[in-house]
Amino acid sequence: MPGTLPSVTSASPLDLSKKQFTIVVADWNEEITHALFQGAYAALLALGARKKNIRSLHVPGSFELPLGAQWAAGKSTDAVICLGCVIQGDTPHFDYICQAVAKGIMDVNLRTNKPVAFGVLTVLNKKQAIDRAGGKLGNKGEEAAQTVVKMLEIKHR
Repeated sequence: MPGTLPSVTSASPLDLSKKQFTIVVADWNEEITHALFQGAYAALLALGARKKNIRSLHVPGSFELPLGAQWAAGKSTDAVICLGCVIQGDTPHFDYICQAVAKGIMDVNLRTNKPVAFGVLTVLNKKQAIDRAGGKLGNKGEEAAQTVVKMLEIKHR
């Protein structure tokens, strides 16, 4: 089905055993973001990455993801996965954070010429977040890992 990534079932056609990955995780809403991390980590392993080549970097919240991604991409990392969760509140704070994080992560992609995945949930409530962090709608961390691998495959064609 166009627009969706299948579940991870086999290794990437690209040899990922020597590729370096960094997963940048926001610790705000950690029940959700740490579940996203588990999904991303497991997907990378299933696709052929080696445990020793997967690093994690924890930042306080989603707003800090772009800077964490920039720090990670500036090193020997081949791809970065950003994971966070912003839940709508009663003020426009949600809109400012979501827009800033999306733009910041996009800028890191373009500045570093490396794949940087936007695995940030922007949801209306906690139930929606749980559904997307390993619940009935899958794990968006897994999808973010698949995305950076797909981008590496495209780059190496």
